[in-house]
Amino acid sequence: MSHPPISRRSTQRVLVGDIAIGGDTNIVVQSMTNTDTVDAEGTARQVFELAQAGSELVRITVNTSEAAVQVPRIRKMLDDMGCDVPLIGDFHYNGHRLLTEFPECAQALAKYRINPGNVGKNRKGEDQFAMMIGVARQYDKPVRIGVNWGSLDQDLVVRMMDENARLAQPKEVAEVTREALIVSALDSARRAEELGLAHDRIVLSCKVSGVQDLIAVYRELANRCDYPLHLGLTEAGMGSKGIVGSTAALAVLLQQGIGDTIRISLTPEPGGARTQEVVVAQEILQTMGLRSFTPMVTACPGCGRTTSTVFQELAQSIQNYLRQQMPVWREQYSGVEEMTVAVMGCIVNGPGESKMANIGISLPGTGENPSAPVYVDGEKVTTLRGDRIAQEFQQIVDDYIVRNYARRAPGEKAGRRIEIKAV
Repeated sequence: MSHPPISRRSTQRVLVGDIAIGGDTNIVVQSMTNTDTVDAEGTARQVFELAQAGSELVRITVNTSEAAVQVPRIRKMLDDMGCDVPLIGDFHYNGHRLLTEFPECAQALAKYRINPGNVGKNRKGEDQFAMMIGVARQYDKPVRIGVNWGSLDQDLVVRMMDENARLAQPKEVAEVTREALIVSALDSARRAEELGLAHDRIVLSCKVSGVQDLIAVYRELANRCDYPLHLGLTEAGMGSKGIVGSTAALAVLLQQGIGDTIRISLTPEPGGARTQEVVVAQEILQTMGLRSFTPMVTACPGCGRTTSTVFQELAQSIQNYLRQQMPVWREQYSGVEEMTVAVMGCIVNGPGESKMANIGISLPGTGENPSAPVYVDGEKVTTLRGDRIAQEFQQIVDDYIVRNYARRAPGEKAGRRIEIKAV
């Protein structure tokens, strides 16, 4: 079934390192570390893990002099590991001082995130925003002007609330607050350009924690500017709540062509992997047909015919294997992320779904010894039996990749930017 292509609203393209955001390029996945940046080894290790999981940009906190000193060291560690993912510096309150006093930090970062609600004039009368834009100009760095619901410029909010109160028919407080977010972002971008920052060095974001608020803000923001937009539901929460909320908000906007880079702000489970937010971001884009990151696994939900756990365990095993192997396959083979795999539990839809995937396996259902036909590109090729079905199926996947995907030439890098697909 064909679908019309999604048209993108932002026409500007901003280059962050060698990653392009906006215009006709791909929607970029990014994430942020939760390590103390002073711990250079721990931060570099987490950045590497996020990049291996598929994060194309990684943001780190730069909040103290001690953290700023470590940024170039973190960059070197990553380079030594062969990890060239661009680093973004997250600045609040004292970013003007850190960027000016630690030039090696300013140079090592690929982009600066500035929150205008936390940057203004300090007690000395210094224009902190202008100082940060000056550093960005000096080192030719792009800037994300990131407005946040929780740290909105209160002078702006008070002024707009007062103006609203004088109207014959005042607007709702929430509507005025949403407008304040948009005004803050656009006015800050306009001022950055007046200070000499090029139009194509600016990315905007207006983050809130409510799904409907986020949709309303970004629709309006997209109508008023052509800057690339960074999407994300801030403080999304933990587990399914955070995943569902982020997906609900971003899917609506992405389907309307709004958004050029995304971050899923999940609170990790205690001891949970930070990389989960990268996986969720990728799966949102891939299930919408906007990008491909790793072979997709189709698996049935189970019913009374599949009360055994064999197919569930097999589906989980295969999905974990594909994701674990993807960093290796990405470097060795071109196009493997487009592959589809089906793991089905019984004979009702199993054979049909298996035939539609590149590789599919169909188990017989409840109460039968595992006897699973395997289909490759629609043709039955073998039947697996016994207690090594998972391992044998993985070998079939490996063999399929070797036979069907072009091996990259030595030194050839996997492309980070691909054209938007029709969905």
